Amino acid sequence: MTTTGSPDERAEPPQPGGADGALAEPQPDGADGALADPQRGGADGGLAEPAAQPAGQSGDLGGGQSAVAPRPPRNSDADEGDGRPRESFASIVGETLGLAPGSSRRRRVVTLLVMLSIAFVAVFRDTLTDYLMIKPSVARENDSNTEYDADKVPFTVSVRPVEDEPETWSMVLDRTLTPDEMRKLVDLGERAASFSYLKKLGGRPLADEATLEDAPERYKEQLSSRTIGRFSDAFLMNVMSTRSTSVVINRWKVTDVACRKSTGRTVVMLPEQGGASYEGIQLHIPPFAGEPVLADETKGQGQSYFGTHVIEVGGGQPSGSFKVQAIAPRGKSCTWGIKLRYTDSYQTTRWVQLKDGKGKPLRIRTESVPMDAQQWWVFIVDPWRLCEQSKSHRCVIKSGERAEGSAGAPGQ
Repeated sequence: MTTTGSPDERAEPPQPGGADGALAEPQPDGADGALADPQRGGADGGLAEPAAQPAGQSGDLGGGQSAVAPRPPRNSDADEGDGRPRESFASIVGETLGLAPGSSRRRRVVTLLVMLSIAFVAVFRDTLTDYLMIKPSVARENDSNTEYDADKVPFTVSVRPVEDEPETWSMVLDRTLTPDEMRKLVDLGERAASFSYLKKLGGRPLADEATLEDAPERYKEQLSSRTIGRFSDAFLMNVMSTRSTSVVINRWKVTDVACRKSTGRTVVMLPEQGGASYEGIQLHIPPFAGEPVLADETKGQGQSYFGTHVIEVGGGQPSGSFKVQAIAPRGKSCTWGIKLRYTDSYQTTRWVQLKDGKGKPLRIRTESVPMDAQQWWVFIVDPWRLCEQSKSHRCVIKSGERAEGSAGAPGQ
């Protein structure tokens, strides 16, 4: 901004002249030849202020300094200096946002709100995106988990022989017992120790079939046949599932039955002291109609197990475990497989062939006592001794004892 001097500080007008100092002829001012009056003003006759001379110049042709020094600018608000009113904050924001001067207040407010919204979205974009995508993301994750769960094996089954001593039992060996082994069986003096010793000798324990006194009459009629075995080969079955939803097993099927003559040559029996009862299920190989049946001494004994029960695993539930009493034909040793039918939470119903740890179809061996055993021994409890079944007068007694009608070990 250029600052003009006050009227009382005007410099003397320069005198016209040439380079030698002589006065110059006055020049006509106008077309009429009148001399120009340097003090003449405008049309109203007033005197005009002489124009400010550029800095560094003066009327002296000799190059002297100007008599009037420029004044520094005043430290006043620009808006006050030029006489214009102070701009409002809304006007400044509007111009910053690109609004034309003079835009309506409504337009300015709307533009400000839009810009604030854009800024808010820019700052919280990720948060908003995550929030809006929660439901689709959860749905996709649930679908993925459902598909993964449905692709899992519905359940696995493990089978192992019963290790505990049954109430009554028979031990089958593929060889004959020596006199020393028979004497040791007697000297052990009690059933549990004799049971363990026979297992160490390679014996395979069998239990007497369960006495199903409360079974339906139609099932008892099937048991009256003389061709069926009277000894059960017991094993424990454990069903597990890693699925997050329930799996219900509701049917059982025996498959691929193959039987042959028993290879047993010796049988050692601990006869029953009355009827025997067992927990779990019982079936014959091949199975009778309605088997497996419930063997427990409870309501429904002798009735089809899967007619009133199911095995439910998965979904955080504990594994299902039960004892199976399988009965082979007399004098036979059989192998067989199992199929189970299941229904899951995905409305899938399917039959599954059980497999072993190597991925091959599971084969279960069920044996009965041989019909032509070379040795058949029976324990007599009181007093404890071992006697031949066919010759009850020939028994093995404890060392140092001799009872009437008894003998030492064969060969003595």
